[in-house]
Amino acid sequence: MKPGNKNSFKSLKSININNQEYKYFSLAEAEKNGLKGISNLPKSLKILLENLLRYEDDLSVTKDQIEAVQKWLKEKKSNTEIAYRPARVLLQDYTGIPAVADLAAMREAVKEKKKIPILSIHFLPLI
Repeated sequence: MKPGNKNSFKSLKSININNQEYKYFSLAEAEKNGLKGISNLPKSLKILLENLLRYEDDLSVTKDQIEAVQKWLKEKKSNTEIAYRPARVLLQDYTGIPAVADLAAMREAVKEKKKIPILSIHFLPLI
């Protein structure tokens, strides 16, 4: 498992299916290990929280950002910015093709300025 791997809330678990081991970040384990009450979060915030747990690295995703999602339960608001790194983005042809063209143009513009092109992609893999 590549992403973050900090695992501050000891939520990384594995499951064996057909003799194949899969790893995942369990919100139930995170709740047992310090993120009290997160089972009461709306589904949308649970998705964001799982993403933060998966990518926690103390650089782009910190323990404070993860705890900010939990604190939302009390305050129903937050001023903390969080990182969100989707694994995939599905677009229809008529929106996807221009988006890929825009990413390619950004990459070329960065190259022309003698910078490292990967920096223009914000560390998201393009498939």
